[in-house]
Formats: sequence, C-alpha cells, structure tokens
Amino acid sequence: METKNDQTLSRRQLLKMAGVGGAGLLLGAGGVGTLFGTGVVSAKGSKAATAQPNADILPFYGTYQQGIITPQQDFIYFAAFDIIGKKQSDVRGLFEKWTAAAARMTQGETAGDETNNQHLPPTDTGEAIGLTPSKLTLTFGVGPTLFTKDGSDRFGLASKRPSQLADLPAFSADELQEEWSGGDIGVQVCANDPQVAFHAIRNLARIARGTAVIRWSQAGFQRTEKAAAQPGTARNLMGFKDGTGNPDVTDANAMNDVVWVQPSESKAWMTNGTYMIVRRIRMRIEEWDRSTLKDQEATFGRSRNSGAPIGGTDEFEKLDLEKKDASGKPLIPVDSHVALAHGDGKVRILRRSYSYTNGIDSKTGQLDTGLFFVCFNRDPLKQFVPMQTRLSKSDRLNEYIVHVGSAVFACLPGAAPGGFIGQQLF
Repeated sequence: METKNDQTLSRRQLLKMAGVGGAGLLLGAGGVGTLFGTGVVSAKGSKAATAQPNADILPFYGTYQQGIITPQQDFIYFAAFDIIGKKQSDVRGLFEKWTAAAARMTQGETAGDETNNQHLPPTDTGEAIGLTPSKLTLTFGVGPTLFTKDGSDRFGLASKRPSQLADLPAFSADELQEEWSGGDIGVQVCANDPQVAFHAIRNLARIARGTAVIRWSQAGFQRTEKAAAQPGTARNLMGFKDGTGNPDVTDANAMNDVVWVQPSESKAWMTNGTYMIVRRIRMRIEEWDRSTLKDQEATFGRSRNSGAPIGGTDEFEKLDLEKKDASGKPLIPVDSHVALAHGDGKVRILRRSYSYTNGIDSKTGQLDTGLFFVCFNRDPLKQFVPMQTRLSKSDRLNEYIVHVGSAVFACLPGAAPGGFIGQQLF
C-alpha cells in the first residue's frame, strides 16, 4: 500500500536530484555557475522534470494569499518586522525577494539556489532539509507605520493608506506591551511541522538583513491532525472549542461578505486583500483551573464537552439568546463570551487562532500561556472593532484573560507567477 510518505518529495530528495540535474544546467548556462568556482545546484530546475501532485504542497500563487481561508495547519510562527531601509525601492525589493523565496519554500524547495561553495555561507539555513513541505503557507501584511510614522511619509506611500487600516483604539481591558505590539510588516507562517514554519521565518529574516529586522515574534500550536480522534474544532487552553462560529470558508459569497476587500470600497490595490488582526491574549489559567465547571460554561456560554450553546446538544446549532431558564433568566448569560461576540449576529469575522506557551513568567512565577488570536475581516472598523469593544467592556472572560499584544495589518492580494506580493502597492 502506498503511504503518504511515499507520495512526498522531500527537500533531501530534491537536493539529491538537483545535484545530478544541476550539472547539465551549469553546462547549458555557459559556465555562469563557475563565478564562484562551483556549480549552481538548482532544486527548482530539477523539480520541474519530476513534479507530481503532492498533498503536502499548497499552491503559492493565486488571486488571494495563502493562509487565510486555507484549512488551518497545526503550527504557526508569526513575526512582525520593522523596516530599517530608507527608500521605497528598499521595501519593494524586499517583497520581490521574499516572494521568490516564499514560493520556493512552500513547494518544498530551498529558499534559494545553493552553490556548494565552501568559502560562502549556504543560501538556505538547512534545518528543513529532509522535511516535507508540510502544507507550508506564508501570508504577508503591511501595518499602518509603513505608510506614516511619527507624522512622516517614510516611503512616499501615505496617500495609499486605506482608511480601514486605522490604528486600533485602546480597548478598556487592554494592558498592551510594546514588545508584543505593532510592526511595519506582519508575516504569518503556518505549517504542519514547527521546524518547517520556523525555517521559513528564519530565512525571511536572513534575506531581509540590512532592510528589515524582526520587531517581535510568537510561535503557536493547536492539536495536530494525528492527535485528534476525529476532525473538529480545536480547543483552546481553557478546554473550550475555539472558532465554532466561523463562516464557511468554502462559501465564496460568505468570504466576499466577511473577508475579501471588494473593488471600489477601499484603495484599489487592496482588492482581493483583507485585514489581519493579531492579539496576544494572556490567560490566567491558574485562576481558571480553580473555577467550577458551571462558572466556566457560564463564562463561555457553551458546554465544555460538546461545544453546544448552554441548553443545546449540538456544537453548530443556532444560537438562541432569547431562551430562558425556569426562573425566567436568560439561559445563556448576556455577558457570556459567546453572547457578546455574537451580538445581533450581523457582524462576523474569520478566526484563525493558536494557543501559545512561553514558559514561566519570571515576575509572577505563573505560566506565560494563552491564545495568539488571529482574525481576518474586510473592514476592521465595522467588524473587529465593534465586536472587541463589546467584549472589552463586559465579557465575563475578562476575569481570566488580558490582552498584552496587538497589531493590525493590511494583507496584500495574491500574486501571479512572475509577479510579487505587494506589486499593486508600489
């Protein structure tokens, strides 16, 4: 029986084949590869002759970027970058290089052509050699400070800033920290292997040297496909299912309504893009673990085991906030998380969050762990902001969580082969 691994073309295999095919490429190139006294090993060129369908590879190019409506992978590595270059051409050049490297890495190739020159550093950092692509996706967004910072039009892009890319307001329950907030560029990397995800971010940072630096980063996880007895909504570290209310990502009309920026409603370059909100939410799980199951379910408004609304039996049954208990009180508390997030049901977002743990907080001795909240929406000012405003004021969950990091990014439209992410902006 053919297994999944049998179908997978690993980086090691690619490099091995490239070592054979690369010799012919070198001769055909008229000796270009002899510039440094070695042959150019082209993984890309070799793969073209042997390419075959692979379930571990997701397409990079397309109308929309990857990693937004893509079925959620097991791991995330997110990084916010600050630009240290001085010119718009620096930023444009960075996106050109990042696009080329990202396209290669998602297909299971190295970040760039290797040379084998013993006197130069390798082009790729190498830790993903022998690993499968693991459904790697990279999603790029630009933050408000790329357009204007301290009143300065840094790169001549101020007039292109969409009104929807506004700085998020200060929500009442926020305790934001500079070290977990902001950024000129945000990159979400997701994969079914943590080392593959880290490898991608590391190589982007390496390529960016001299033009951009990492401002902050956060790794995250959810239960893996192998660990789950059956497919279903992942649970957060409080034990409750997270993302039950998401719209159907296979429904194009719903995605156009909730996620994708439409023509004429924003700057033209944002058409087929979206807005990404990231929030680092610390959980006070020591306090949570001492609360009763009844209190926990009243806090979320859902059954912990089934995920169904309180009083219901099915996770996905329609939320009925008018139901009353025997005493005439709402069955689902009006200040429960699900009731406030739902509101009147007219505003929705697409959540794509992960759990995180960063060990122990040295100041408190408690676990530094929580939710790395990620969501995509077409207009944060009409979707995320009003929803979070309600939650920050009266959500029962606020007793057990605190938002310590925050950023907003305009996720660029997808790119066509030969083009690059961000081409519409520059």
